[in-house]
Amino acid sequence: METRKINRRNWIKTGVLTAGGVLAAPYLGFSKNSELPLQLDANGDAIYSPFFKEYLPKNLREFPVLAAKLNANENPYGPSPMALEALKNSAAGGNRYAWKELFQLMDKIAEFEGVERKNVMMGPGSSDLLEKTAMVLFMNGGNVVSADPAYMSLIRVAEAAGGTWKPVPLKDDWSHDLDAMEKAIDDDTKLVYICNPNNPTGTITQHEDLVGFCARVSEKVPVFIDEAYLGFLDDGMKKSMVSLISEGKDVIIARTFSKIHGMAGLRVGYAIAQEERLNKLQKITRAGMGISYPSVFAAMGAMDDSKFLDSSRKLNAECREYVYQSLDQMGFEYVPSYTSFMIFPIEMEGKVFLEKMTDLKVGVRAFNFMGKDWCRVSMGTMEEMKLFTQALGKVLV
Repeated sequence: METRKINRRNWIKTGVLTAGGVLAAPYLGFSKNSELPLQLDANGDAIYSPFFKEYLPKNLREFPVLAAKLNANENPYGPSPMALEALKNSAAGGNRYAWKELFQLMDKIAEFEGVERKNVMMGPGSSDLLEKTAMVLFMNGGNVVSADPAYMSLIRVAEAAGGTWKPVPLKDDWSHDLDAMEKAIDDDTKLVYICNPNNPTGTITQHEDLVGFCARVSEKVPVFIDEAYLGFLDDGMKKSMVSLISEGKDVIIARTFSKIHGMAGLRVGYAIAQEERLNKLQKITRAGMGISYPSVFAAMGAMDDSKFLDSSRKLNAECREYVYQSLDQMGFEYVPSYTSFMIFPIEMEGKVFLEKMTDLKVGVRAFNFMGKDWCRVSMGTMEEMKLFTQALGKVLV
């Protein structure tokens, strides 16, 4: 196995502070010549843990034209009409920094979340906030406890900064094994990270179990709950951990405008935490400095567009149901999803599967975990999902 890892001292010295961020994007930066905290096997695939790897295309620097781009969990319906109108109206102010306007957005978010502005920290997408958290907490070592498989952005940066990962396999029902995660905490644990609903599996851990876990464990170490996909649940806000903030718990909740709001390219996200915790994070960042003036206005417009959010949620569910039915007809099993993507096992080596699907102009992701190869497909428009199922029938059936 070939290991490519950057030196922590040089990493900090040269300011390569977002090395793991490219891992959040499909294949960007996945190069054998890049200095990433990434392990590659002999076939050039990414090894995350002994039980979790991702198949990567042979040529990582080529981005073929796709008829259905279903590999990045992007919302095909956004940005919303109100967000677009706000973006257009504010574009001429793009020569200005958005300090006052950013505070207005933070006030709006604080009211929506039921917290105070001091509990809100902005960032250009939630991945940036995950990574900044990892930089602050793991510069002097320590370990992060999370599920396996998990969303890797925070974990890769924690390793680049000098920390280690303690992966805990998901349970048979694909939920987080909270008991095992709690037992995995030791004197060197600096953070527990939970993505709920989880990426790349699309599965969820029950709200009541997670609330109790976070309340209890946060008395020992901070708990980071990544809620990027919670908006796709009909009662998503009721499933949030944000209520623990008012109880004084040391939890960090991350949200993004990239998913249900359909603003992935506009880069707006935020974290909610105790003021003391955010002050520690902001020692190395000016929080919302990376958010453009027009994006701030777009985010405020998006928050007001409840009609778009309802429509986006409904269309996503319809496409997901269509894929379920199509997979049933083709004889595939699948894992029920609570997100804008889903996974199902494939009877083909993942790298070959990627190549064959790409040849048919359909982009997906392929992983190996739980001893099987899996396809992860994002929900696009209904037209795109029909292209996907047609391609799948040609490749696997």
